[in-house]
Amino acid sequence: MAANMYRVGDYVYFENSSSNPYLIRRIEELNKTATGNVEAKVVCFYRRRDISNTLIMLADKHAKEIEEESETTVEADLTDKQKHQLKHRELFLSRQYESLPATHIRGKCSVALLNETESVLSYLDKEDTFFYSLVYDPSVKTLLADKGEIRVGPRYQADIPEMLLEGESDEREQSKLEVKVWDPDSPLTDRQIDQFLVVARAVGTFARALDCSSSVRQPSLHMSAAAASRDITLFHAMDTLYRHSYDLSSAISVLVPLGGPVLCRDEMEEWSASEASLFEEALEKYGKDFNDIRQDFLPWKSLTSIIEYYYMWKTTDRYVQQKRLKAAEAESKLKQVYIPTYSKPNPNQISTSNGKPGAVNGAVGTTFQPQNPLLGRACESCYATQSHQWYSWGPPNMQCRLCATCWLYWKKYGGLKMPTQSEEEKLSPSPAAEDPRVRSHMSRQAMQGMPVRNTGSPKSAVKTRQAFFLHTTYFTKFARQVCKNTLRLRQAARRPFVPINYAAIRAEYADRHAELSGSPLKSKSTRKPLACIIGYLEIHPSKKPNVIRSTPSLQTPTTKRMLTTPNHTSLSILGKRNYSHHNGLDGVLLLKQDSVCPKTRATGLEERTHMLRVRLSSSVSSYNPRLATLSC
Repeated sequence: MAANMYRVGDYVYFENSSSNPYLIRRIEELNKTATGNVEAKVVCFYRRRDISNTLIMLADKHAKEIEEESETTVEADLTDKQKHQLKHRELFLSRQYESLPATHIRGKCSVALLNETESVLSYLDKEDTFFYSLVYDPSVKTLLADKGEIRVGPRYQADIPEMLLEGESDEREQSKLEVKVWDPDSPLTDRQIDQFLVVARAVGTFARALDCSSSVRQPSLHMSAAAASRDITLFHAMDTLYRHSYDLSSAISVLVPLGGPVLCRDEMEEWSASEASLFEEALEKYGKDFNDIRQDFLPWKSLTSIIEYYYMWKTTDRYVQQKRLKAAEAESKLKQVYIPTYSKPNPNQISTSNGKPGAVNGAVGTTFQPQNPLLGRACESCYATQSHQWYSWGPPNMQCRLCATCWLYWKKYGGLKMPTQSEEEKLSPSPAAEDPRVRSHMSRQAMQGMPVRNTGSPKSAVKTRQAFFLHTTYFTKFARQVCKNTLRLRQAARRPFVPINYAAIRAEYADRHAELSGSPLKSKSTRKPLACIIGYLEIHPSKKPNVIRSTPSLQTPTTKRMLTTPNHTSLSILGKRNYSHHNGLDGVLLLKQDSVCPKTRATGLEERTHMLRVRLSSSVSSYNPRLATLSC
């Protein structure tokens, strides 16, 4: 009954996920909602796994500084297992509050401020015991030392000088030492001192009556007299007596100078009503954290002024009234709540039937059956092969599992009992880690946070992720070489999340492929019969060549026949001749004459016509050997 009863101020475990470790919280309030449920307002604590690696390095540096100053067990005296488990006991306090359902409470624990005078092994010897020494701010991601730490160590102790011998002079600088403000061996009696203090109070009351701002704050005479009777007036009166060598007449004349009576005010009088309201609001939010109060609410006030006002404010009726209201409000709130033991099965349990392992990590219809039942089936933490209950742990594709004892340790402390292989190499590097390939592989596994397969054998191997093969098509390989300017592999590798315009690359590759392989492919055309070709030549006779006429002269060169430059164009893609080859146009003779007679011109025309017919007949015979016997 007492174990399931939770009260305000208890440190408890909260469960927000069936597979993640418990949350550690401190109950600040227990409130009943409109639906009848109970919610707990809690203070958040964070584990090492919840903060960044940079802050973890700062925490380790802070811990080393504490070890150097203390005379307790240092980290070098601990084993690797103790170092590993000690990290699970360290928490970080925060100023963050949240509300959680009280039904998510899973048990009690104990959290204490790190005591620098005791050994850290004492936290490992106790179950459900944690410690903290730093405060974590989740909004700005910073770590600060707790304000309430016990200042133990040589740097917090006063340096006591040696006692001076008789006749030896004090060589210390007197200006840096304390200032004497009162001499108990004064010539005045206690009665005379009390009479002088009454005069000082009367002068203070009269000064407040003359001051306009004071008359507004203390409108009645008894309020002014009460303000004049505060400590600030008495301190000023006693200081005046000491400075005038306890001469009453001289001290009284100083209380009432030529400008009027002296008015002494403390922080209680200097603060306005709005500033007092801000202070009460800040005190309700931050408590006695005066640095945060000054930073967020009263930045124009000094830290000394805020602290002085706090202790004066505690003597007022306002403080007494607020204390009574809080006490009455606390009476109406819940002080404790009963939460029964949570007995529902965990979804991560691995069901067993007929002695065979069932579904792992909730994968329905799949069964994890390794070739060797003992290989890869041991507990990931303690290497045990037998347990009354197994729990799936880690990513589903890893198919790792924990025994019942290690699962409870994982839920409470947020880690495994035994350090993994990667963590062992960090704590105590082995000779095998000298191999750069092994070291890089292990560091990559550690950075990815992947579980390490522990089979109980000395050579436990890292269980890698599920392998995959990226197949590259031939089109992609060719495009990398042909479309280098558009693809820009180096720039694309620097921006892996920017998509590549594969449509533009495909279009450019098609154009470049057509240029490299020749003219674009054309569809196969049907051959025309010979009669159509002869009819086309009759309808479209060849044009007569232009003859340039010039006057005969002695310098005129003789007539020359020049053949046109043959057209050596390549064959088409199909391996056949083109249109110009079929029609014999590359064999046409062009006659160039400077000066010829009509008879010669007629002879040349007949020769050209005859040559055209020969070419045509030869081309026709190449199409069909049967037509070679036909004549034009």
